[in-house]
Amino acid sequence: MKFALAALVAATLAVPAIAQDAPKQLKALLITGGCCHDYKGQKDILKNGLEKRLNIVVDQIHSDDKGTKPPLPINGNADYAKGYDIVIHDECAADTNDQAVVEGILKPHRDGIPGINLHCAMHSYRIGNPNEIGTVGTPHNFWFDYLGLQSSGHGPQKPIAVVYLPEANSAITKGLAHWTTVNEELYNNIQILPTAKPLARGLQGNGDKIGQNNSVVAWTNEYGEKKTRVFSTALGHNNTTVGDDRYLDLVSRGILWACDKINDDGSPKTGYAAPVK
Repeated sequence: MKFALAALVAATLAVPAIAQDAPKQLKALLITGGCCHDYKGQKDILKNGLEKRLNIVVDQIHSDDKGTKPPLPINGNADYAKGYDIVIHDECAADTNDQAVVEGILKPHRDGIPGINLHCAMHSYRIGNPNEIGTVGTPHNFWFDYLGLQSSGHGPQKPIAVVYLPEANSAITKGLAHWTTVNEELYNNIQILPTAKPLARGLQGNGDKIGQNNSVVAWTNEYGEKKTRVFSTALGHNNTTVGDDRYLDLVSRGILWACDKINDDGSPKTGYAAPVK
């Protein structure tokens, strides 16, 4: 009887530990809106594509405003990411440049919440002239420090040959094949910060001008004192690219890496692939 009771107590005590160790569905906050893109369509392409690949729920903050200073509710709300495992920035807010607002948007990432940045997020929250190289830690560099790379513009829309860099030796790109997009915007590289690790280059035409038509288009960054994991890709202007399986696979792996849920071969850790339906 004593043995049976002891076994029951042991089993009862073990239940919370097992439950605690069980993989928990990731919660992502996707932010869309602003100038120059079909965010109304892309927000759903991204949500559906990511939830198809990962054990993740993607909540959305969206503005239909088409200006360069969209009135997103994250502005002035430094707690906007509370309760989320990761924030996906896919907004185009080139003229949102108030220092207090930018610092509020960065606060969750400074506090350790990972970030994903897609396309025009690279050209958002810029304080000062984005063509000028600033100093790490100054207001001019706040957003660039977070991204790990400074970009100021792009050339014409032409196909981009995406070439993954073997020297990166990253789980994000392990086994992924080079590919070519439809007409897309290739963002320039003004500077690549020491905390960033390039994963892929994009070539337009003959790719002869480094920083112009031979730019880094995917990279990781360790941001701030907490070394917050940040993944970015400058690809994703047109809906066809955003909906391309190769693009969604890349972004999905970026999320897994940023949340530390990726195996060395690029596959999700146990429990973080999309549940079989």
